[in-house]
Amino acid sequence: MLYYLFDWMDKVLDVPGAGAFQYISTRAAASMVTSLLIMLLCGKPFIKWMKTKLGMMDEVRTELGLEGAEQKAKTPTMGGLLILAAIIIPTLLFAKLDNIYILIMLGTTVWMGMVGFLDDYLKKHRGKAGLPGKYKVIGQVMLGLVVGLLIMYHPDIQNSTLTTIPFVKNNELDYAKLVTWMGPWAKDLVWVVVVLVVVLVVTAVSNASNLTDGIDGIATGVAAVNGGALALLAWVSGNVMMASYLNIMYLPNIGELTIFSTAFMGATLGFLWFNTHPAEIFMGDTGSLAIGGIIAVFAVLIKKELLLPLLCGIYVVENLSVIIQTAACKRYRRKHKLPAGVPVPVDKRPFRMTPLHHHYQKKGVAEEKVVQRFIIIAILLAIFTLMTLKLR
Repeated sequence: MLYYLFDWMDKVLDVPGAGAFQYISTRAAASMVTSLLIMLLCGKPFIKWMKTKLGMMDEVRTELGLEGAEQKAKTPTMGGLLILAAIIIPTLLFAKLDNIYILIMLGTTVWMGMVGFLDDYLKKHRGKAGLPGKYKVIGQVMLGLVVGLLIMYHPDIQNSTLTTIPFVKNNELDYAKLVTWMGPWAKDLVWVVVVLVVVLVVTAVSNASNLTDGIDGIATGVAAVNGGALALLAWVSGNVMMASYLNIMYLPNIGELTIFSTAFMGATLGFLWFNTHPAEIFMGDTGSLAIGGIIAVFAVLIKKELLLPLLCGIYVVENLSVIIQTAACKRYRRKHKLPAGVPVPVDKRPFRMTPLHHHYQKKGVAEEKVVQRFIIIAILLAIFTLMTLKLR
């Protein structure tokens, strides 16, 4: 909204300095600062409100024997609401609201926030069960379906079927080539491929973000790093000179997403002020599901979804640890015919506990050290992801 105000002030009133808001860099900086201020100024009152008015305390499993579990059970959750506000408000203030990419990201934030909020609310009023997993997946699939169809058929979105392949010289993949074997039907059915890719990415990344949110500061720290990398990727993709220099796909109007991603960075970094160990508040599924959905849809819009396994390597490893642990324990139970309720011995499991961050906790590594090391790895992965623009 302020973009239009400053545009009017520049063109009609000729106010000195008002024209600076035409630049993405100016508005991106303002968006990040505003997001940080929202978090820092509203954090304490919000935490107090959650404790005294709503009593939204986290449902922590103290029986698992994790460090500080009893204290965590007294910590309020649903801090994701504040993260969402700190993303949405600066975006509304500084972005062009007629930009389809901005509208898609705002819709993604609200929708996934609602799915996560419902899960957190049900946990509070129905115990640990919360929203059944299948309904979370339905929400993610619906988002992927809508975003995929918008990518295919909205007139302001170009290169609908193209994406970027890392590490190859001619690094554009046309999803339409995957259905050429269908002959005359290929042109009419390529939308199915695009929608399936978007649904898969949204579901995978959103659930992986949810899994990663297990100890103080880990999810927000990793998300802030990912947001910074995505901001740079959006900016160079939307700048015709930088896109030409890097020989990457130029996407008109996509640079506006830089304003959204800097608000995302500000919100996650600001949340760390209250979420570092010992956490004063947790984001809950309201935050973790939304963060994953945001990263997934953002990457799809800037045609960099195939870079996500590298950029979000932390999410990949966390997910894999759960899959490997589950498969190994099932195999052991079948082989040794363990009765229901009897756990697989710890020394027979691939990991002492999953997701992976809990494995290191069980090994005696301090929670703060686990978080710091995961964030350092996330930074290295983000740098390597940006290097792929030239490493071909």
